[in-house]
Amino acid sequence: MKLFHVRQQLASNPIGDVQAAVGAVLERLDRDVPQGPVAITAGSRGISNIAAITKAAGDWLRGRGAEPFVVPCMGSHNGATAEGQQAMIESLGITEEAMGMPIRASMNVVEIGETFTGPITVDRNCYDAAGVLVLNRIKLHTCFVGPIQSGLMKMMTIGMGKINGARTFHKVPTEQKADAIIAMGEAIVGTGKIYAGLGIIEDGFDQTSELYALGPEDFVVEEPKLLDHYTRDYFPRLPVDELDVLIVDEIGKVFSGLGMDPNVIGRRGIRGVPDFPSPRIGSIAALELTPASKGNALGFGLGDCITQRLHDAIDFEKTRINAETTGDMDRIKMCHVATDDEDALRWCAERSGKERWLVISNTLHLGSIFASESVADELADHPKCEVERETVEPTFENGRMQLPFA
Repeated sequence: MKLFHVRQQLASNPIGDVQAAVGAVLERLDRDVPQGPVAITAGSRGISNIAAITKAAGDWLRGRGAEPFVVPCMGSHNGATAEGQQAMIESLGITEEAMGMPIRASMNVVEIGETFTGPITVDRNCYDAAGVLVLNRIKLHTCFVGPIQSGLMKMMTIGMGKINGARTFHKVPTEQKADAIIAMGEAIVGTGKIYAGLGIIEDGFDQTSELYALGPEDFVVEEPKLLDHYTRDYFPRLPVDELDVLIVDEIGKVFSGLGMDPNVIGRRGIRGVPDFPSPRIGSIAALELTPASKGNALGFGLGDCITQRLHDAIDFEKTRINAETTGDMDRIKMCHVATDDEDALRWCAERSGKERWLVISNTLHLGSIFASESVADELADHPKCEVERETVEPTFENGRMQLPFA
């Protein structure tokens, strides 16, 4: 199959000196720094410059009399064990040596309230600290819509809540989740344990673009504004609404909480909840699980086909725990397992046709994609796409597809 290389003109607005920017926004917050141990939250997502941002926040706090430390905060991810969650953040470059501060990993929690689906919990190390700096990227969520989705409030309710808090939140019916994350977040803010929040916004090329320091009393008002700003000005999307086939070269939790972002592929995978109106895709094949996901393949069931290589990389116990916590088991339903990449492409063509194809590296990086001829012809008139004239023929080495995404 001949493909055309397409470059999307996504929003690009990288911060030149990320570490200096962290200190500047925290300084502008003009808030007394707690004297004593201050926890900094660390999640499992592939946030650009996350190690540099975390270190800069720790350095800034230490320079003002605090004793910063890092707490892995990721709900049920990586086996829902302290060791697994510490290993996850270390794989992102957040090590004690690199940060210059200790990591305190534990699954112990303190109950600070209750909702109709269970207790509201907070990580014990965070609760016992003099304060908590909540650090997270602000973006669209993979399960629900609302004014607050993935960001500071989610880091508190699900991340700091550990598997207990994650279970409480995910038991809430989908149509009530937007209200629940606010109610649970406000309960945690009400403990007085939250010092501040550091919200990260990334541009269309996954670059750190904007940083915002917020007082906890402002989370519920300011976070919706930041989410709207990100969605309107930065969020990368597929440039077409109708496809026969989408090939995703790599999936994993560093790209999205569901491996493939539902907001990009149009599939939610939540029983009883309609998919997004677009894009509409006949078949989706995922070829590989990124090693950075540590075997957690939550979301592979959103596709129709995976390779044997991806299947063999799955830690089914980690994936099961994460899926059961979210309550949406359809997202790990077994789909067709192809022998290799070449077989996966053949299967998709036979199932859904060869006319309208896109091949992407992952759902987070959409600046460089490959399109079949009919899609390339359509994108030639797209104001934000540049289609190269020379065609590219995918090659296969030991069954693995080779395309120059860079």
